[in-house]
Amino acid sequence: MRNKQLGVSMMGLLAGGVILIGAALIAMKLAPSYIEFFAVKKAVNGLAAESRGGASVAEIRKGFDKRAIIDDINSVKSTDLEITKDASGVLISVTYRKEIPLAANIGLYVEFNASSKE
Repeated sequence: MRNKQLGVSMMGLLAGGVILIGAALIAMKLAPSYIEFFAVKKAVNGLAAESRGGASVAEIRKGFDKRAIIDDINSVKSTDLEITKDASGVLISVTYRKEIPLAANIGLYVEFNASSKE
């Protein structure tokens, strides 16, 4: 028979739980920002695909505004879009930063970059 018990002590269990809860809270705070980023990326790619027929810059911006209303995009405005036209088509890109408060004066700073040609 063994003389020592094997397993996790109460302090080890509490420390692991605190780490797990902290990681879950950070993930829950970051999730809405990433959901919005994927909506921005989807809108940018959709507009680039639609504008292959020769849409003007004003029409692309207007189309983004409509998609932003539908997809609830608040961090990016149509004026933030960088739209360039070349021989291969239209390149639409946007870079923006999001500050996510965690607790008290602690927060995360995330930079997002979406482009129609990735």
